Amino acid sequence: MQTMVCIFTINVLILFIMTDDSNIDLNLNFSTDLVFTPLAERLRPKTLTAFIGQNKIIGPTSRLFQYLKTKKIPSLILWGPPGCGKTTLALILAKEVQSHFINVNAVEIGSKILKEIGEQARHHKLFLQQSTVVFIDEIHRLNKSQQDILLPFVEKGDFTLIGATTENPSYEINRALLSRCQILVFEKLTPSDLEKIFIQGIKLLKWNNEDIDQQLKLSLCDLADGDARKLLNDLETLLTSSEAAQVPRPLTIDNVAEWLPKKILLNDKNADLHYDLISAFIKSIRGSDADAALYYFSRMLEGGEDPIFIARRLIILASEDVGNADPKALPLAISGLQALEAIGLPEGAICLAQVVTYLATAPKSNRSYMALRQMQNLVKETGNAPIPLHLRSSKTSEMKNLGYGKDYLYPHDYLKSFVVQNYLPDEISKIKSKKFYEPKDIGYEKHIREYQEWLKK
Repeated sequence: MQTMVCIFTINVLILFIMTDDSNIDLNLNFSTDLVFTPLAERLRPKTLTAFIGQNKIIGPTSRLFQYLKTKKIPSLILWGPPGCGKTTLALILAKEVQSHFINVNAVEIGSKILKEIGEQARHHKLFLQQSTVVFIDEIHRLNKSQQDILLPFVEKGDFTLIGATTENPSYEINRALLSRCQILVFEKLTPSDLEKIFIQGIKLLKWNNEDIDQQLKLSLCDLADGDARKLLNDLETLLTSSEAAQVPRPLTIDNVAEWLPKKILLNDKNADLHYDLISAFIKSIRGSDADAALYYFSRMLEGGEDPIFIARRLIILASEDVGNADPKALPLAISGLQALEAIGLPEGAICLAQVVTYLATAPKSNRSYMALRQMQNLVKETGNAPIPLHLRSSKTSEMKNLGYGKDYLYPHDYLKSFVVQNYLPDEISKIKSKKFYEPKDIGYEKHIREYQEWLKK
């Protein structure tokens, strides 16, 4: 009994040594010299009242605000673009609910550390009677097995999980884990939000608002593209460089042009934006908006998208959305891919732009695509229905003796090269109540419809 008490006491002492009265951060930075701390970190809000933006998430009518009244929050997935306040909000939430806080980045930890974090949180709950918030930045970087490790700890309430991600959680987070969390969708910070953060930044750097031209301020906010961290990093670099070069004040776009950042177009090939861009591109062509299609096409190219990927998508669209309304669309799309492979970029973009504008302005029909989908479903439902004897191959005498090919009517022997006969399996003909392919009355399909009606006369 004395041994058990001793072990228990040692465990508690170890926990107290490992923690302080507030938070644990497995990525501790012991530097206290603020000179070397980035401006974005020094300006990070410590309370909800100081937090700028995301009113839908933390406003007085939000679910999260109601949770905070009870000093308890559910497990959360914070999804949004970089620099919009996900990490900051996680830090504030842990403080608001007075929880032990563990802060890790998914790219720096493995399964072993995740298990240790879970066990540490469990002991913290049992022995110190305090809840734990585990914040995992870039949680989408955890693989499936690593995410599975978190499940039992979250289910038993050993810790509250807050994961931050720039990727769509429905693509990147296991369903089991996602079902135990609430998703909070963050938006890019507005120009008004960025301007407030900008003013705080120049004050902290001991500059006056009049020292920076209004046009330069607006330009920096625009270049930040809703990312507060980028804005503050760019601002710090600009002011530090201009001071070192003794640039006269007020700073203007002209006298600090060499330190101004360039706007970066995002298009991570494995990220949510990749799918959003190609989706908007395809839907613009389908909607016959050539200008919008060229806009998304240009954004993808400038963002580094593989042009071969775009060309292949155009080939699919030529059949799926244009179809027989303009039979020239498919060979033109294929030619665009061949031209791109022959000459590459940048000139290959001209060829693809021709395909984009042609497809966007072509008549549209998805009738052949829809007929295919319906027929595929029918095949799955009916299985291997027997092929009619008169349609079967009769190349050998044995096949002929079995009746293969018998009573087949050769269409070219008839007027119009057409004769009525059954081409579908009997059981399919009995259940099929309509034609699957019905041409539209537009583009070339109008001629197809007229031809079909002529055959029946």
